[in-house]
Amino acid sequence: MAKKKPKGITRHGRHSLFYGAVTVGERGQITIPAAARKTFDILPGDKILVFGDIHKGIGLVKEDKLQEIALDMFHVLKSDDNNEGGKD
Repeated sequence: MAKKKPKGITRHGRHSLFYGAVTVGERGQITIPAAARKTFDILPGDKILVFGDIHKGIGLVKEDKLQEIALDMFHVLKSDDNNEGGKD
């Protein structure tokens, strides 16, 4: 049986989701839609990092997710260091 699409989400390809539009408040704040918070397990008090590219726009990443990516990257680099000295 096919999975039911959660309310408030539009799929654009396999990994791309659209959660709707939000309005920027007077203090520059936005509310992350509930469906997005649920999908990405965003809870009150979580740190969200804000990245930007002049041509591509703004991106948000949970701090713990970026730490996970960085640890994976350092693990790969450490493995590469262990293979130096002609022991491939």
